[in-house]
Amino acid sequence: MHSFDVIVLGGGNAGLCAALAARESGARVALLERAPEQLKGGNSAHTGGAFRVAYHGNDDLRVLMPDLLDSELENSDFGSYSQDDFFGELAAMSQYRADPEVLDTVVTQSLDTLRWMTTKGVRFMPIYGRQAFKVDGKYKFWGGLTVEVSGGGLGLVDALSRRAQQDGVELFYGVRAKRLNRCGDGRWQVLAANGEVFAAPAVIVATGGFHANLRWRAQYLGPGWDLAKVRGSRFNTGDGIQMALDIGAAAHGNWSGCHAVFYDLNAPAMGDIDLLNMQKNYFHLGVVVNAEGRRFVDEGEDFRNYTYSGMGEKVLRQPGGVAWQIFDQHSEQLLPDEYRVRQATRIQADSLEELAGKLEGINARALLQTLDQYNAAVRTDIPFNPAIRDGRCTEGLSLPKSNWANPLSKPPFVAYAVTCGITFTFGGLQVDSQAQVLDEQGEAIDGLYAAGELVGNLYYVKYAGGAGLTSGSVLGRLAGAGAAARSDEWQRA
Repeated sequence: MHSFDVIVLGGGNAGLCAALAARESGARVALLERAPEQLKGGNSAHTGGAFRVAYHGNDDLRVLMPDLLDSELENSDFGSYSQDDFFGELAAMSQYRADPEVLDTVVTQSLDTLRWMTTKGVRFMPIYGRQAFKVDGKYKFWGGLTVEVSGGGLGLVDALSRRAQQDGVELFYGVRAKRLNRCGDGRWQVLAANGEVFAAPAVIVATGGFHANLRWRAQYLGPGWDLAKVRGSRFNTGDGIQMALDIGAAAHGNWSGCHAVFYDLNAPAMGDIDLLNMQKNYFHLGVVVNAEGRRFVDEGEDFRNYTYSGMGEKVLRQPGGVAWQIFDQHSEQLLPDEYRVRQATRIQADSLEELAGKLEGINARALLQTLDQYNAAVRTDIPFNPAIRDGRCTEGLSLPKSNWANPLSKPPFVAYAVTCGITFTFGGLQVDSQAQVLDEQGEAIDGLYAAGELVGNLYYVKYAGGAGLTSGSVLGRLAGAGAAARSDEWQRA
């Protein structure tokens, strides 16, 4: 049996932050990761590395990004993102079901936690490529997101893993935890699928949700979800959730909800760390139609950061589970790199009639009618501005486009075939504001903590881009410190 002070299950952002915080407090830490080392990082490695953080202005951002040049500050409008804005947006998007104490902890500790991460080797930078448009000669950031990690999700995982090794965290790759037991001496035992046994006074569960569990998806998300492509890690099958439930933890949150996006039709069925950037999230700049040639979403309802996570569900409900995003030269040059990967299903034509004829499986006549009606409905008298909710809308359509409406009139025209790609599930475990796992009576389970996507307190119905990595870091750090303190108490007893 391997004995430690703290055991962390899961090697993504949340688990690594937990391990580093526990080690910082002097604990002997083991981190068990189900994946082999070459596929480490969980869902974190599959992200773009964006962090949603509350900040007052340039001074706060410069603490996180000391490499910012004076010229960058002069040519950029970073604005501010207050704690009230952060809290209010996530609370509203959850339809006020999110745990206010846990959400408040994430919001108020977001800046300090990211600052702490910089001391662990994480390098932050502005999201110029995906979250800023140049307006009147100045980059304008939008949608509450300004900060990402250098190197994206893989860069984040590499930086934290490297620091964990340097600090003496023992990393066990290819070890799948299967069961939790309470020992007679009060410690937890973690039983692995390979027969190894680990013991510690405190355990932190950070194994992600169940998006890669086909059976659970069909059971909890509903019919058809077993057909969705998996955007994230193939190893997130709900193991940590099941282990915690088996020893009395409370199931909590939106178990029938998930984060799922428009995903390239040509993407692999399972997330591939060597083939990222297959999502198609800038639909708000174009028009989206289904196989019947009809629009089925208000593409400009809000900034894509606040709507993109629900688009996977919407396309999954369409005939054949497929749709097309259509752009012309008003907006194609504004599309980020995810639209330029070699594997993208990109179709181009010099006229809408030619484009309709090239889209396999679509009702071309209905499509042309839809686009004619859309083009005629655009309020071209309202200025187009992609950096704000510009109010440039359609008028007279049963399904409006509320912002960023441009007529599709400037060739060449391009279309991207998309389907549903599931990123992570919302349901999981209930934790308190110190990341302690709660039982069905609402009491903390002694020595058991959780962080990351399996926390069921935060996301209901909708998800705001960048919130996941931030909440994982904040709660992971708290879990690590709490677990180390619990281990000290156990040893003194």
